[in-house]
Amino acid sequence: MSYQKIFLFDFDGVVIDGMYEYWHSSLLACEKYLDSPYISVDQKLYKKVPTSFKEIRPWVKYGWEMILIVHEIIKRENPLKNHNQDDFINNYHQNCQRILNDNSWTAEDLQKILDKSREYQINKDFKSWVNLHNPFFEVINFTKELNKRGIKTGIITTKGKIFTEKILTQLNICPEFIFGYESGTKVKIAENLTQTYEILGFIEDRKKTLIDIKQNSQTSHIPCFLADWGYLKTTDRYNLSNEIKLLKLDKLEELVAI
Repeated sequence: MSYQKIFLFDFDGVVIDGMYEYWHSSLLACEKYLDSPYISVDQKLYKKVPTSFKEIRPWVKYGWEMILIVHEIIKRENPLKNHNQDDFINNYHQNCQRILNDNSWTAEDLQKILDKSREYQINKDFKSWVNLHNPFFEVINFTKELNKRGIKTGIITTKGKIFTEKILTQLNICPEFIFGYESGTKVKIAENLTQTYEILGFIEDRKKTLIDIKQNSQTSHIPCFLADWGYLKTTDRYNLSNEIKLLKLDKLEELVAI
């Protein structure tokens, strides 16, 4: 059987820089839908992404975590700032769970209000919402070069599929498929795709995801590339196994030789 060749991409941090959109949409969700008594939203907060949010971003896996982080940053009492940021990061997953429990929230509920925040913006002013994302044009050009060579592209993201589709359409990118957070884990999605595609590579900025792919017997053969331009922890660039390659933005074209 001859399998169709395909290249896989993460989305946020790989195809586009959505840092400002995540801050803006999560802040709006906190203001409009969260109904928390512990925060007050100053409109000046919308104008600039705090350093603390940028520095915590590499630890985030799912969109709902952004709302939780924004909530902690804008709290009136003991907000998340430089003096307590390391403590938060060092026990990131435990702290996220604790905050969920303390506020009687669920991950599903936070994800729904993040989606609701995006829907509100899209309905109100779609162009302004799209412009909150900054594309990596080198990646866009790379996908077009792959297309010229008859190699398909696919997107696997923890962003909602509907929102990813809207951004890609504006960028005039038409992947073979888009899998959002609704479709399950990236490892399982990749495993299913190996049944029908020859996967030439997966570009992702979350090191743990690539490690999981390499440790899964059904996906360990997939070439994995860690996006150097993405949301990386300081330590991510070091101690990489030989199976995961650190990829520079200006070296993308070299992958076409695959």
